[in-house]
Amino acid sequence: MADLEDRARAFATRAHASIDQRRKYTNEPYIVHPVAVAEIVRGVPHSAEMIAAAYLHDVVEDTPTTLGQIEEEFGRDVAELVGWLTDVSVPTDGNRAARKAKDLAHTAAAPAQAKTIKLADLIDNTSTIERYDPNFWRVYRAEKIRLLDVLKEGDATLWKRAAEKCSMP
Repeated sequence: MADLEDRARAFATRAHASIDQRRKYTNEPYIVHPVAVAEIVRGVPHSAEMIAAAYLHDVVEDTPTTLGQIEEEFGRDVAELVGWLTDVSVPTDGNRAARKAKDLAHTAAAPAQAKTIKLADLIDNTSTIERYDPNFWRVYRAEKIRLLDVLKEGDATLWKRAAEKCSMP
């Protein structure tokens, strides 16, 4: 299954690089985030499909790639996980609070495997935002505390780690 994981990492690297996507605060190539998420998932019980989806979790949301392309390249299981990890809100859904509520409802219905990947995503993003943007951290932290309520079916170790990241200093 390393082939699936390697192909997903290469695909995500190309997709994010094709639009020169960079990390907001560090200007690093964006792929450093999906790689970090995949490594966090690798530390708990997982499948090759989960690692592949971890690499690909932002591809549909952030690049011209479609879920159909993900399914064609990586199969239905990976595409379904990526679908659960992709925000469903659009700017016309209202303000940030309204959009986040719509995305939260989507995530609440996700299977445990997707919730485990989402926890890894939260852990990596939380570290970055807390360090580089303390003003936004207050808003982001409140959103993630609400998100944690719907992620309890994800990996318990990652849930605890994510909850600790969102706790008060």
